[in-house]
Amino acid sequence: MSIKFRLTVMSFLQFFVWGAWLITVGNYWFATKQWSGAEFGAIFSTLGLSSIFMPAVTGIIADRWVNAEKLYGILHILGGLALAYIPQVDNPTSFFWVIFMAMLCYMPTIALSNSIAYNILKNNKFDVVKVFPPIRVWGTIGFIIAMWITNLTGNKASANMFYIAAFFAVVLGVYSFTLPKCPPQNLTSKDASFVESLGLNAFKLFGTYKMALFFIFSMFLGGALQLTNMYGDTFLSDFEKVPQYADSFVVKYSTIILSISQISETLFILAIPFFLKRFGIKQVMLISMVAWVLRFGLFAYGDPEGGLWMIILSCIVYGMAFDFFNISGSLFVETTTDSSIRSSAQGLFMMMTNGFGAIIGSSVSGYLIDTYFTHEGGKDWHNIWLTFAIYAGIIAVFFAIMFKHKHDPNAVEHVSH
Repeated sequence: MSIKFRLTVMSFLQFFVWGAWLITVGNYWFATKQWSGAEFGAIFSTLGLSSIFMPAVTGIIADRWVNAEKLYGILHILGGLALAYIPQVDNPTSFFWVIFMAMLCYMPTIALSNSIAYNILKNNKFDVVKVFPPIRVWGTIGFIIAMWITNLTGNKASANMFYIAAFFAVVLGVYSFTLPKCPPQNLTSKDASFVESLGLNAFKLFGTYKMALFFIFSMFLGGALQLTNMYGDTFLSDFEKVPQYADSFVVKYSTIILSISQISETLFILAIPFFLKRFGIKQVMLISMVAWVLRFGLFAYGDPEGGLWMIILSCIVYGMAFDFFNISGSLFVETTTDSSIRSSAQGLFMMMTNGFGAIIGSSVSGYLIDTYFTHEGGKDWHNIWLTFAIYAGIIAVFFAIMFKHKHDPNAVEHVSH
C-alpha cells in the first residue's frame, strides 16, 4: 500500500471512532438512561479536561522516549477497551469516569495523528502542505460515515454505538503498529524546564493586552463549539414527542441530518483562503461568531416540516462557524507570535478553546438546561437555542468593539489549507 493511502486509512479511522458515539451520546443519555442534564454537561467536560494537559504530556513522551506510532497505537487500544466497558455502566458517576478514561486516551491522538502524518510524509519527501489536507479530509468523511452507520443500524440511542467505536479503536491501534517508524526526535532541550517542556511558557502572552483578549474570547467561543454536538441529536429526536412530527424523516434520521454539518465543514475549509485574503483575520473571526448566532437561532425556530429548511441551513452554517474561527484563530497566533514559542502558543489556543472553553460551555449549559429549561421531563428547546444564540451574539458584539487587528494581506497570502 502507498504511504498516502496508509495515512488516509489512519485519518479515516481516527475520526470514525469519535463519530460513532460523539453526536449520539446525548440520545443514549437522555432517551435511554434518562439521566440529568447537569450530569450530562460533565460528560462533555471530559473532552475539555483531556485537551488541557494530555496532548502536551503525550507530545513529550513521543519526543523523548517512545515511537509516536507505538504510543498512538497503545492509546487507541486502551481507549477502545474503556469505550467497550461503557455499556456495563449503570450510573452517571461511573459513566463519567469511564468516558474520562476513554478521552484521556483519545484526545491526545488527534495531535499525534497529525505529527505522525507530517513525520512520515517528510521522511518520504512529500510536500506536506499539498499532500496532507486531502488525507485529513478523509478524517471528516470517517466521522460522517460513522454517524450514518450508528443511525442506519438503529443504534443512535443504544449502547451498541460504544461497541462500534471500541471495535474500530482497537483495529486502528493494531494497524498503527504497522505504520513506518516515527522514533523520538529529542527536539526538546535536555535542560528545558518542566514549564517549557509542557509548552506553558506561552502563558506569558497573557501579558499583552491584544493576545490576552484573543485568548479570553477564544475561551468564551470555545464554550459554544460543543453545544450542538452535545444536544443536537437529542433536540431533533425529541420532535417524536410531537404527534405530527413523530414519524418524520428528521426524527428517524436525526444523525444523518446533523452530518450535513460535517459535510459543510469540509466545503468551508476550501473557502477560507478567499475569505482571509478578502476580509482579513478579524473579520473572518467575526463572521464565525455571527454564524454561531445563526446556527443556534435557526435551530430555535426550525421544525421537521415547514421549518425544515431552517434546520438544514443551520447545519450548513455550522461549517462556517466552526472552521472560520479555528483556522483564522490559528493563523492569528501564527502571524503574531515569536517563532520560539509559536508551537506553545498554538497549544495554548487549543487549550483555551477545546480545553477551558469546552469545560465551561458543557458544565454551564448542563446546569442551565436542567434548572431553567426542563419542565416535567421535557426540554424547552426553543428557549435553549435562543439563549445560546444570545450568548454568541454578545460575544460577537464585544469582540467587534474590543479586539483591534489591522488586516495585512501579506500575512495571509500563503494560506492554502
